[in-house]
Formats: sequence, C-alpha cells, structure tokens
Amino acid sequence: MNYKLLGRTGLRVSAIGFGASPLGNEFGAIEPLEGERAVHAAVDAGINYFDVSPYYGRTLAEQRLGAALAGRRQNVVLGTKCGRYDTDTFDFSPARVRSSVHESLRRLRTDYLDILLAHDIEYAHREQIIGETIPAMLELQREGKVRSVGISGLPLRLLADVAERGSVDLVLSYCHYNLLLRDLDQILTPIMERLQIGLINASPLHMGLLTAGGAPSWHPAPQQVKDVGAQVVKLCESRGAEPATVALRFCLAHPYVSSTLVGISNRQQLEENLRALDTKPDRELLAQIETLVALVAGMTWVSGRKENSDV
Repeated sequence: MNYKLLGRTGLRVSAIGFGASPLGNEFGAIEPLEGERAVHAAVDAGINYFDVSPYYGRTLAEQRLGAALAGRRQNVVLGTKCGRYDTDTFDFSPARVRSSVHESLRRLRTDYLDILLAHDIEYAHREQIIGETIPAMLELQREGKVRSVGISGLPLRLLADVAERGSVDLVLSYCHYNLLLRDLDQILTPIMERLQIGLINASPLHMGLLTAGGAPSWHPAPQQVKDVGAQVVKLCESRGAEPATVALRFCLAHPYVSSTLVGISNRQQLEENLRALDTKPDRELLAQIETLVALVAGMTWVSGRKENSDV
C-alpha cells in the first residue's frame, strides 16, 4: 500500500480509502458479518483511511463501522461528516454540528475524529458554511474532538470558493476525476496545491457507471454519459480488462490527490480494488477510452441549490 500526506494535516492516508457507505445498505442490503470482515481485511491490507457519514444508512453505516473497528481504531484515519442526515434533511447550524459530532463519536465508539467534513455543502447557503458551519467545526478541533476539518460536495466552483475563503484542512470531491470526467484539475486542484489543502477523490467508478452492472436507476448523470460509460465498460471487457480495475488504476495515478475513496462492502470487492495497485496502465486502452469520453467531456449534473451549481 502507498501512503501520502493529506495536505498540511500531518495525516498519512492510504492511496485507496475505504468508503463505508455500502455498510449502510446504500447500494442494496449487505451481509453485516461480511461487511465487518471486509473492514478487518482492509486494515490488514494496509488501508488506513475510512470515510463514513450519519447520512449513509441513516446512521447504520456509522454503527457498523464503529463495531467493526473495535480494537483497531488506533490503526486508522477515521472520518465522518455532518450537515446531511436524510435525502432532504440538512442542518449546517453550529448547534447541530456539535450534536452531530457527539452522536457520531458514540456510534463510532471513539473519543475523537481524525477528519470531519461538512457533507454536500451545495445544499446550504455558502455564507452559512463559511460563517457558521466551519467555525463550529474549528471549535470542536480546538477541543480535541476533531483533528482536521473540511468540506465535501459536487460543484467544484463552490468547493474552490469555500476552500479559499474558509479555514479548511481538506476537501473531498466526487465524480470529477475519473475515466468519464476530469474537470477537477481545471477548477479545484490548482487552488488545493497553492494553499496546501488536502484533496480526496471519491467515486472513481462514477457512482457505478464504470462497472459491469452499470448505472443504478437513481443515477443523476445525463443519459448520454450513462451510454458512454456502458461503452467504456464493454471496451474494457473486450480487451480482457476489468472495468473497475482500469478505472481505479487511472485515478490512483493522480499526482496531488492523497487518497481515492472506493465503496466497499465485502472482501471480494476489496481484493478487486487492491489489484489496481499492481496493475500497469494499458496506454492503448486508455487512448481508446479517451476517444469515447470526448463525446461527453465536462458533463455533470445539478446538485443542491441553484446558485451553487456548476451546471
């Protein structure tokens, strides 16, 4: 396993991060014991960054992750989020930030968090995030309950603006750097590098588009993007390559991103993801993929408040 410093936080995180949302049945019901075994196997394999949220499974993912990490907490960089609690339930107020963290600490069976992120900030007024939410998180940091604070969301321009104006240690971006979309480096990465802010890349499979199973029914991407994603999958398979491995290997090569978060619910998925570490890029295949995705270059979707959207 490779490790990188996460910006100026002092935290060293594994190249592959364990996205724990599947532990909350976010992509379908899982076998709880197998999820626990996947967590244990991930730690044994050197994965030390675990990301979760009270939103995932409506606290179920935190409960399961906390139980699975019992006796192993000292070996991991543990991060959770605040602000989003259900599909349409958001509260970024200082009081809720504080109560949310205390609740998460109990579910995760720990007395501190390595990382706390404001979750999907595009659903809030950006001035509230800068003037209320982040200061509340920093207060928890001063109290020793949180080591590093940051923000997450989809719209890159919003993340860049809040990161520049707020005092954050890291940013988690998803679905903006993978085989289908690369605008992360056009908008966000230069600012992260200049300010030495840590950068986490999530959803290397574009939330399921780059898998043999294809896009889930709820996927918000435009149909054209879904179609191209399916073509990329077929192309990989025609070359005898596992689409998810090709996609993850591409993301792992990013020079500034510290960790790429992948959703994991069982040991088979874990083993498939670990294989990407030792897979050499197929330059010819990547060139063919580049030709396909040129048709949908820059296509994303609306998320959150209209004034926060990149679309």
